Amino acid sequence: MATTTRRPGYRLALCATVLALLVVMLGAYTRLTHAGLGCPDWPGCYGFLGVPRSEAQLAHAERHFPDAPVEAEKGWNEMVHRYFAGSLGLLILLLAVQALRRREIPGQPLKLPLALLALVLLQAAFGMWTVTLKLWPQVVTAHLLGGFATLGLLFLLTLRLSGALPPLAGVLRHLRVLAALALLALIGQIALGGWVSSNYAAVACVDLPTCHGQWWPAMDFANGFHLTQHIGPNYLGGQLDSDARTAIHMSHRLGALLVSALLLGLAWQLHRGGLGRLAALLLLALGVQVSLGISNVLWHLPLAVAVAHNLGGAALLLVLVLVNYRLRAPLLAKQDAGLRLIGRGGDEVRLYSRS
Repeated sequence: MATTTRRPGYRLALCATVLALLVVMLGAYTRLTHAGLGCPDWPGCYGFLGVPRSEAQLAHAERHFPDAPVEAEKGWNEMVHRYFAGSLGLLILLLAVQALRRREIPGQPLKLPLALLALVLLQAAFGMWTVTLKLWPQVVTAHLLGGFATLGLLFLLTLRLSGALPPLAGVLRHLRVLAALALLALIGQIALGGWVSSNYAAVACVDLPTCHGQWWPAMDFANGFHLTQHIGPNYLGGQLDSDARTAIHMSHRLGALLVSALLLGLAWQLHRGGLGRLAALLLLALGVQVSLGISNVLWHLPLAVAVAHNLGGAALLLVLVLVNYRLRAPLLAKQDAGLRLIGRGGDEVRLYSRS
């Protein structure tokens, strides 16, 4: 008899995915409001669970952190991000524990939840180093990448637990390769975006399509991509000169052109392969993200648009995870020893247990 396609843990994974998206948004908001050092210690805030408010707490903060005066708004921006990130960590821990308990169930993912647990522990370390190393760009960028990786892997886990493995007959190998390349290119572009943000280079160019009225302005790539910057200075606001920041900004623009070309090619190939809905979804996400990127430059980085641009990058990542998952779904279905997949056409699918 037919049974539900959803496997144990699906709803928890879905909730964790939504929470991870919220954490990514809060992280972007924290960076863009310059609140990364709103609390100069970790995991507390001036030694407290929340931002100091009483006279005694404020006196304690001034005594122990004389170089970091309390700014309540920035402090709360940082702490709210930490609260939600901590909650996400607990959900991922629960997913890992449940995966271990259910490891004997056929088709139940185990390695992915454990990898997520390791990743979120690393993310906690990056969160601490972001504060203790005073927004060192390398750590800030790695922390951003870790957040996106957590989101992408949680979405992949949700897809696998959903049991929705519609077989895509006749998927050519070159299409799978193109989708994988597009995903890798997007990850590289997200890393560039993180480098732009951590070095405060988003407004290094304020015109478009030129920069400072030139197609190829003065740029210092050596300093812009100097990956061994000194540990010690406070990097709030950035330490690089104009030419170095321009090099970073222009690299992100050129990366956007490359990624857009790849995604357009992938969308065309998906359309030709009869996957018009996936192609349309990819084009929609790409169009929104490009529009937000252009708006950031022309409107000089308004907060709402800048946060939306981060969410747009997350949306593109999720779409490409979905595309790669769908293209490789038949391979996953064959590896599933405990469930038999029966489908009609490309859109209808039902899962039946062997019993």
